[in-house]
Amino acid sequence: MASQTRIGMITPSLNTVLEPVTYALLADLPDVTAHFSRVQVSRISLEEDSTAQFADEPMLAAARMLADARVHAICWNGTAGSWLGPDFDRRLCETITRETGIPATSATLALAELFRSRGISRFALVTPFESALQEAIIETYGREGFECVAERHLDSEDTFNYATIPPAETEGMIRAVAGAEPEAIAAVCTNLKGAPHAPALEAEAGRPIYDSVAAALWGTLALAGVDPGRIAGWGEIFSVAPASLERLGARP
Repeated sequence: MASQTRIGMITPSLNTVLEPVTYALLADLPDVTAHFSRVQVSRISLEEDSTAQFADEPMLAAARMLADARVHAICWNGTAGSWLGPDFDRRLCETITRETGIPATSATLALAELFRSRGISRFALVTPFESALQEAIIETYGREGFECVAERHLDSEDTFNYATIPPAETEGMIRAVAGAEPEAIAAVCTNLKGAPHAPALEAEAGRPIYDSVAAALWGTLALAGVDPGRIAGWGEIFSVAPASLERLGARP
């Protein structure tokens, strides 16, 4: 193989979705490999002990191990920035890049760049999260200029079992928000199986569906110099070219 691109993903420790979904998305790109390093995340809430899980040092330790694998880009593949604010993720990406010399992005920054690149200002939000987190996410994206016109969430605190949510339940939430005619539907949570539902439901709803795992991969590929458009059959998301690599995160 003439050239191999390696991408690194910093993964919440309880997550069992993003690795297999990322591998599936990359199945037709033999020249791109994904590599994973975990940080301790045992629960998700707005409480201080939950927020403390996303401190710099564990993230940097995970990034350093990915740097040992000489990856070409690193992604914080969690959605905490959706409620802590994108500035949290921007600062983290800058710190990772300063420490490792490797471009860095996050699932949250990638989703925001997708919205901007596609000219989306009105979106619908689907998550498994509890109500307080859902409200915080809506407020966060609102401050970034994106209006949430419809939302559905499961109000669940059982973070590990987000991965086992039945497909019909996820599909039902997506169908429910489509009626508000958003410009896009965002399935936010990297432990939620949103990507496998995107192609069929996009055809049904007539609007793009952006899943956090797919968005994270989209942004990471772009930072690593790989055209995301090479991924086919997973919905509209991979046909979008990023308007700004700088807004995706940090580059050396």
